[in-house]
Amino acid sequence: MKIEKGLKMLIVSSYPPRECGLATFSNDIVDAVKIVFGDTLPVEVCALQNKDVEYKYNQEVTYTLSAANLNEYRFVAEQINERKDIGLVCIQHEFGLFGGEYGDYILAFILALNKPIATIFHTVLPNPDEKRKKIVNAIIDLSDRIVVLTKKSQEILTYYYNCPTSKTQVIPHGNHNVLWEQKEKLKASYHYSDRIVLSTFGLISQNKNIETTLFALPEVVKKHPSLLYLIIGKTHPEIIKDEGEKYRKKLATIVGDLHLEDNVVFINEYVELRQLLEYLTLSDIYLFSSKDPNQSVSGTLAYAMSCGCTVISTPIPHSVEMLTKTTGILLSKFDDSEEFKEAIMRLIENKEERVSMGKNAFSQSHVTSWGNIAIQYRLLFDQLTIKEENLNFCLPPIKLDHIKNLTTDFGILQFSKFSEPDPESGYTLDDNARALIDLVMYHKFKPNDETLSLVHAYLRYIEGIQRPNGWFDNYKDYNNELTAQNYEVNLEDANGRALWSLGTTLAHKKTLPIEIVVRAKRCWDKAIVRIDDFSSPRAMAYAIKGLYNYYSAYKDPKIEKHIEKLADELLRHYHINSDVNWCWYEDYMTYANNVLPEAMMYSYLVTGKMKYKKIAIITFDFLLSHYFMKGQLKVISNRGWFKKQNERCFYGEQPIEVATTIIALDLFNDVTKNRKYEEQLKLAFAWFLGNNHLKQIMYNPENGASYDGLEDKHININQGAESTLCFFKARLIMEK
Repeated sequence: MKIEKGLKMLIVSSYPPRECGLATFSNDIVDAVKIVFGDTLPVEVCALQNKDVEYKYNQEVTYTLSAANLNEYRFVAEQINERKDIGLVCIQHEFGLFGGEYGDYILAFILALNKPIATIFHTVLPNPDEKRKKIVNAIIDLSDRIVVLTKKSQEILTYYYNCPTSKTQVIPHGNHNVLWEQKEKLKASYHYSDRIVLSTFGLISQNKNIETTLFALPEVVKKHPSLLYLIIGKTHPEIIKDEGEKYRKKLATIVGDLHLEDNVVFINEYVELRQLLEYLTLSDIYLFSSKDPNQSVSGTLAYAMSCGCTVISTPIPHSVEMLTKTTGILLSKFDDSEEFKEAIMRLIENKEERVSMGKNAFSQSHVTSWGNIAIQYRLLFDQLTIKEENLNFCLPPIKLDHIKNLTTDFGILQFSKFSEPDPESGYTLDDNARALIDLVMYHKFKPNDETLSLVHAYLRYIEGIQRPNGWFDNYKDYNNELTAQNYEVNLEDANGRALWSLGTTLAHKKTLPIEIVVRAKRCWDKAIVRIDDFSSPRAMAYAIKGLYNYYSAYKDPKIEKHIEKLADELLRHYHINSDVNWCWYEDYMTYANNVLPEAMMYSYLVTGKMKYKKIAIITFDFLLSHYFMKGQLKVISNRGWFKKQNERCFYGEQPIEVATTIIALDLFNDVTKNRKYEEQLKLAFAWFLGNNHLKQIMYNPENGASYDGLEDKHININQGAESTLCFFKARLIMEK
């Protein structure tokens, strides 16, 4: 069957407002795919309904299917077959979700479908009886791909159901992004600052085995009376139908008998996502007490870890796979209150260990954020339809949140721990110069008082760190005092960046208040007298960028001479170090390499001399030939520079190099009108969006920050100023 591009994915599942875990799961996938890919991968839903219950669905639900009506399965399948725009059907599978014995009505649906099918098994049971095994085997045979949520489920499918490993794929349960620094703030807002908060959430049923945790608490409470245990969630709708609130009443009786009324709170509602994430984020410890040894996966466990909770869990397959000694406590039994008591006591009395475990769980969970899971479903879609990777991403919204969070009265702080600013890291001229450039550009795009206040802060830092002789120091501590580091490192590159930032500010004099322009001009006039002190190629390149911007506003002939002198010096470096196979200014490539050919192109734009343009294009194309490979951007590693005679290191990629590539591509595209630069620019920005070797998003959608580094097997999810400002600048360029 010929599959056309511009196709949709159809998810078959229960769906909100129906209250069940699979409905929430499917809704999260739909939302994530829409955020990451937008209209390039539309998603529709076929909502499964139980018996005669009618729901009012959102517009993405285009079909409904009564799970107990066998005739409807074929009827809906035939309707789907008539659609030429549906490229893949994803069936979210739970045995109890479909009608028939072991849910075998689904076979009628799959047999009638004439579309590629991916079946996602949420439960995979070992030791199946013959009937269950036949149904699972039939689903495997009739599906083009089988997706499971854990490696253990993949092993069970292979061992007990003889499913070829080549046909299976593990795509983990997703989770939501939260900000680490919100933990204490949320505790305070809920008036829990003086409490040790434990929590459990999900649709309540006997299988949750919550009484095991309740029986563990009396001795803990005697020693730690501030303990608070939140039991979050209403009773499962199917349980309500069969037995009402019998189980919840049983739990309430236990709480009374154990005199825990001041320590246990039932939040008897189906809480909205925002509030659920708040409850989990403020929790110190998450208790997972399921007594089902075959529970393949738990969304509640995934959510708790991603919110930075330290987890104590019974040994279901998912927790066995997810929890290590550094991320939580895995119990050995399923119904042992004593074991829960010892684990709770240990974590309450060892705060450092508890916080460390929570941080490790939070960090580990980044890989399974819903945005990253959306990328995996997109890749699955492409593999089964157009037979190629076609990651056409949406641009994320421009957010100033993290930049504002990092900024104090003195300037922008250098580092953060996760997303929490680190005052001990102090300030640098490098980052405040970057911040000034970004916010001056942003003010032109979106003028407002808040942006101007940030511009004032960064310019104030630059003014305050300039020496009387015009030269700049770089480093200050949190108290705005110069540090010894200024006398231990070369300050040329920082001084070059300062000129770049001041020149950029002056180039925007028509859109900025006169006060800012006057202050920037005062700094510039003091700094320009040191222009001949630069010997570092990058410092010279940054200075040329500043000079170009200044010249665009003031047309001073002295500036043109400065540019020509610096450009000739860069040319001298090029002629010394280049050869037939090495078209570069140095005998190695380090960081911010793109600024060198970019400076040469700016030199051409001011002087009109073709020798600068020629070398700019030769060296830029040489650099790009090492950066773009197999449809991805792979920049120089910070693990080892790319030396002329050596093999190149890979991995250890940082946002600064990606952003400087985008900045230079934007310039070369504007000047040459060569379409290849425009295409490479889009491909370079896609590195942030997930088109990298890990296929993971490199920015935090919650606050607009960028993560600090792309390693070989993980992402460094700290969000420092350099990374965030580089991403912000690149995002502003993409807005063009």
